[in-house]
Amino acid sequence: MIVVNTETIAGYEVRESKGLVQGNTIRAKHLGRDFAASLKNLVGGELRGYTELLIEARRQALERMLAQAEQLGANAVVNVRFTTSAITQGAAELYAYGTAVVVEPVK
Repeated sequence: MIVVNTETIAGYEVRESKGLVQGNTIRAKHLGRDFAASLKNLVGGELRGYTELLIEARRQALERMLAQAEQLGANAVVNVRFTTSAITQGAAELYAYGTAVVVEPVK
């Protein structure tokens, strides 16, 4: 499956649009990560626990979006975007979306 954040794919032509596909996950903070983050706020630096949390959330949202594209018979997803939103204090949603398409190599 080809996944791009552009409207076109170099060397390919869109033959059919299958529609919007999406995937999301909602993640809550972990008490241990919160404690480590509060300590890191005192001295500065990367909050690795949160970085790992977001990496996993993006991966899961992307996998869910691609599974939906496969169900529609697509072989690519174009114009992919990620967005986040706060759900409650301590929990956030990561949402991935794009357009599922069928592409063929340009001859």
